[in-house]
Amino acid sequence: MSRTFARKRFGQHFLTDRQVIASIVEAISPKPGDCLIEIGPGLGALTRPLLSRAGHLHVVEIDRDIVARLRREWEWGSEKLSIHTGDALDFDFRALAGNGNTPARIVGNLPYNISTPLLFHLERCADCVIDMHFMLQKEVVDRLAARPGTADYGRLSVMFQSRFVIDRLFDVPPESFDPPPRVDSSVVRLIPLPACELKVVNREFFSRLVRAAFSQRRKMLRNTLKGLLDESGFSKLGIEPSARAEELSVDMYARISNALDVFPESFCASGFGKRDEK
Repeated sequence: MSRTFARKRFGQHFLTDRQVIASIVEAISPKPGDCLIEIGPGLGALTRPLLSRAGHLHVVEIDRDIVARLRREWEWGSEKLSIHTGDALDFDFRALAGNGNTPARIVGNLPYNISTPLLFHLERCADCVIDMHFMLQKEVVDRLAARPGTADYGRLSVMFQSRFVIDRLFDVPPESFDPPPRVDSSVVRLIPLPACELKVVNREFFSRLVRAAFSQRRKMLRNTLKGLLDESGFSKLGIEPSARAEELSVDMYARISNALDVFPESFCASGFGKRDEK
């Protein structure tokens, strides 16, 4: 079979380290009956062991050459491997995991050039997911797992910690890939929080609030949240107007969002109209 070369435009770095592959599969621990979805199967480093343990696997792949390779390799077992050709950023994961179907377990060595927007795309279907295991740029995992008051704590931290339990599993060096990326990588597990533990009422508004707070992270919240909270509003919520975005916990952002969403006029007389601007 002809060799498949990694394509830079797809952000491809094929995982080749057998020990790392085994560690990832062990962390996932796939079982027969799982609705298992792999994003970016590449040359099948994870595909083969996942399929051997789960019995069936969905794969989402944008590279048509890789899709053709997979179809040739698995021609005998097409009922075991369901291939979905297209961009994961546009893929409807709910079509496989929602509407009464078995909740999904999503895995993948995600393309680093689209990892953040892809994570936000996947976050929208968290309610029909059991867990997600991803290989990501180490810097992205640092941000996902960051604690308040640290340099890595930001919008990504707040949005995902409000929706998932984030478990950093292990780091992976560049030489584990072909071609090697210029950065270190990490494997992370994301488990959706149960509905009873979700504290955000209006997630769309919460997202806009967090985006505004971190839009200029060096500025004080009295500036970044101007129009949403006045001095009296900050006082009612027990927040120092001079605080900066990275100083507030995830729970505090949820508290602010819920309060503003229900009683915006109680915290800033001019804030309701500005809140609804896109």
